Amino acid sequence: MAAELGAAGFEGGTVRYGVAAYRLVYRTVDPYGRPTTASGLLALPLNREGRLHAVSFAHGTGSHKNDSPSMQRGAFVSAPVIAHAAAGAAGVAPDYLGMGKGPGLHPWMDIGSETTASLDMLRAARAFAPRTGHALERKVMVTGFSQGASAALGLGRALEAGEDHWFRLGALAPVSGAYDFGGTWLSALLDGRIEPKSSVLYAAYTLVAFNRLHHVYDRPGEVFRAPYDSTVEALFDGAHTGKQLMRGTPDTLDELLTEHGRELLAHPTGPLAAALRTTGAVCTDWATGAPVRLYMATGDEQAVTANTEHCRQALHKNGVDAPVVDLGAVDYQGSRHLGSNVAATSAIVRWFGELRQQ
Repeated sequence: MAAELGAAGFEGGTVRYGVAAYRLVYRTVDPYGRPTTASGLLALPLNREGRLHAVSFAHGTGSHKNDSPSMQRGAFVSAPVIAHAAAGAAGVAPDYLGMGKGPGLHPWMDIGSETTASLDMLRAARAFAPRTGHALERKVMVTGFSQGASAALGLGRALEAGEDHWFRLGALAPVSGAYDFGGTWLSALLDGRIEPKSSVLYAAYTLVAFNRLHHVYDRPGEVFRAPYDSTVEALFDGAHTGKQLMRGTPDTLDELLTEHGRELLAHPTGPLAAALRTTGAVCTDWATGAPVRLYMATGDEQAVTANTEHCRQALHKNGVDAPVVDLGAVDYQGSRHLGSNVAATSAIVRWFGELRQQ
């Protein structure tokens, strides 16, 4: 396990057990509440007796269906799940709707379906665990990275609200999220504080994904310049890789967006504004007695750190002490953002381990 994590660029110093990993396919609901299926990764420590605490990990943004934990071994997207299991917990990770083995398109940054997919993955893990001789404790440690940071907060809220009759929130540790999605994050994207190519990809994904659920535009040409108006939607079909997205999109927002497209992101109205308010409310208007830490990296080029401060203040307003853990100028393949996931994983594994001993 230490070698497996090391190959993915993660620390192996917290490894205590071997791991058996399973892909679960389970029933859940789509954004409209209709029955569907999804997949996810369940990782269990070998030769560890007794009940296990579950750690739910929500992964970061991907474009291809294979950019999900249950589809890749020894990879960036699955390593945090394995790390928690190798330290003695049950690692539970939804692939999200439309990812992994799930049908259809992925509703990116749709907090409602990310929450139901995460909660139903926990239920599937609890149902499956006895087949391996294990049982899951009630308290769930919840974490997630980037897109998954917001998904983790959505799951934390659901557990705190008692939406499952068994599981309860044990601790919450989101990493490098775009929590104030329609405010702080979109403003940073449009004014050049996010790395240029990342801005292009995220702007395209935002418009395409939100249009599928909320009818943001009638024709791609309203928001995307030629020739991308005829190609960009197809790039986010779950069958194109990240490299294909990089090749199929321009290098600047001005080349991608029409004036209306930029204005729509800068000053959202109608269904888009309503959807962005929901996506950006993950830290507001709720409270928990469970311990919370917010992890971020200095100089994050994709999720500007003002998002983390926004979340801390919103939680504090409701009486939640959520200290910010600055991981410093960490790096993974030239990215501080990706580096925060690597550095935070070992820190969170250790913190969750300490909490389990209390």
